[in-house]
Amino acid sequence: MKSWTENYWISLVMLCCGLWSPAGLAAFDHFITVENGRLKDGEKDFRFIAFNVPTLLYVEDEMDFRQTNPYGLPSEWELRDLYQTVQETGGGVVRAYTIPVRNHNFPAEAVTYVEAPGEFNETAFRAMDMALALAQEYGIRVIIPLVNNWPWMGGRPQYAAFRGKNKDDFWIDPQLREDFKRTIDFVLNRTNTITGVKYKDDKTIMAWETGNELQNTAEWGVDIGNYIKSIDPQHLLIDGFHAIHMENHDVWIQQYSLDTPAFDLINTHHYEPSAVDTVDNLKRTVAMTGGKKPVFVGEFGFISTSGVESVLDYVISEPRISGALVWSLRRHHRNGGFFHHSEPIGYGLYRAYHWPGFDDGEPYDERNVLELIRRKAFEIRGMATPPLSRPQAPTIIPFSETPHFSWQGSMGAAGYDVERSQSDTGPWEKVAFHMDDIDTPGFPLFSDTSATVGEAYYYRVIARNAAGESPPSATFGPVEVKYLTQVDRARNLGTLLASKGVSVLSGDYRSFKEAFSRLHGGAGAQLVYTAPGTPGAVRVYAYEQAKTAGNAQPGNALRLTGSENAKDWRPVKTQVERFASSEENYDYRVPTLYSLQMPEGAAYVRIEFLDSADIVRVELDYR
Repeated sequence: MKSWTENYWISLVMLCCGLWSPAGLAAFDHFITVENGRLKDGEKDFRFIAFNVPTLLYVEDEMDFRQTNPYGLPSEWELRDLYQTVQETGGGVVRAYTIPVRNHNFPAEAVTYVEAPGEFNETAFRAMDMALALAQEYGIRVIIPLVNNWPWMGGRPQYAAFRGKNKDDFWIDPQLREDFKRTIDFVLNRTNTITGVKYKDDKTIMAWETGNELQNTAEWGVDIGNYIKSIDPQHLLIDGFHAIHMENHDVWIQQYSLDTPAFDLINTHHYEPSAVDTVDNLKRTVAMTGGKKPVFVGEFGFISTSGVESVLDYVISEPRISGALVWSLRRHHRNGGFFHHSEPIGYGLYRAYHWPGFDDGEPYDERNVLELIRRKAFEIRGMATPPLSRPQAPTIIPFSETPHFSWQGSMGAAGYDVERSQSDTGPWEKVAFHMDDIDTPGFPLFSDTSATVGEAYYYRVIARNAAGESPPSATFGPVEVKYLTQVDRARNLGTLLASKGVSVLSGDYRSFKEAFSRLHGGAGAQLVYTAPGTPGAVRVYAYEQAKTAGNAQPGNALRLTGSENAKDWRPVKTQVERFASSEENYDYRVPTLYSLQMPEGAAYVRIEFLDSADIVRVELDYR
């Protein structure tokens, strides 16, 4: 498949030669409109069940162990993976989070969109150009909130901080309002550098939203709504007021939202612990609108599979509700595996969904929920659910010396087979079967410990799901194996030789950069490892509690010693590296890497806990 850069230049050449017109770029014939309280795509009703994709325009989940900046921009490959997933699940619509704003808690090197009042980052907006251009290519409509009520990714608190003011001044201060209007003007009037279409003229955008979960005054809402419509009367506009329902907390839609002509759609968020309450609250919302404007569920989630089904069944049955967007979906990572994200209101259980669902999501029935959402997404569109697509071939990420590697995953793959050969033409030996790619972010997915040191091998990977197998990846090799790597993924106590006072914990994912599980120990706990060969380098990936945010002092929670007989232990010179982030929006523990080279004759390594720590991975190289 050609990249957007290639397509862009091909299109430009054709345009200059008179062989093609800019209209050839358009995937959509119509803006989405409102007629008699219903959404319309031309003459057809427009309804949807799909996902929120908070990282559509901006990444807040770069969770590589060594990465101190969690923020970034999506790549073309990642966006294609996302849109292919939305297509496969029948969505047709995605909702982004917001236009990110520089946050003083961000690391200095973090890119963002609004760097200061009236200062916009062109690199970031080119990523937004690409997101919209690819959405157009894949036939996906996009909802874009323009500002966040909360500091996550930056929002109204940051606009206020630029001027040394309080976040609540955002609703009443003339300077802050003007600063935000400058952003609105810039965004709506921007010309996409890929398609050549102004955002305000782009039919790919389903709707603008004044913001995400805003706690605004009615006067602010009306003024901003009218301002947006004065620039862009073609797109639908959603009032982003914080109409949300949670346990013992109900905030209802506002009368000004119904009365102001600038607002076309009513949007509510639902996180009630019971789907019965969700449906009741939706019924009341529909009654409050009196059919004057369409309603859609902007966010909902963190309920059982049967609860999701009852909400979606009600949405489908009620024509005054145009659709529903589940919270939330994450895509594959370009460096292997997926992006991961957990939420404080997810009861320490729910995480972002990953298509088509994996064992890690079994506690919240991920596979069945996603299958249900897919089925309902086609049902609301009046379509039969199509067969699953076979996955495309994955791509091996280059490696050397040890067969310890990852691959770029395939949309819809439930598992992968890894094959090995001493010739690039085979015969091929299967060395891993149906393994998933959902593992802890930033680490290699596979380690071939059945290889022979000194031999050279070729590798390929095949993706599989219920629809069948992909073609093999491009063959990678030859790789001359200099050593092997034994990996403990901290899923159980099966890899280590012995332990004392150590337990396997899960949950509190965010503090440990989304690692699914970890080996936890307090002072006095121990782990002992050995390798099935002559040991070389050892790497222990641990998380420790910093005394102060951003503390970069060497860690002292663990001590590593070596032994020839697992009885007599001697100190081993250990290098300690800490990868503390200046990010303070989340309660990150400090990633601390302990590395050592095993001394001559030592066959065992012991990890002693001098203080509380959590180990998410141990790697032992050996020959």
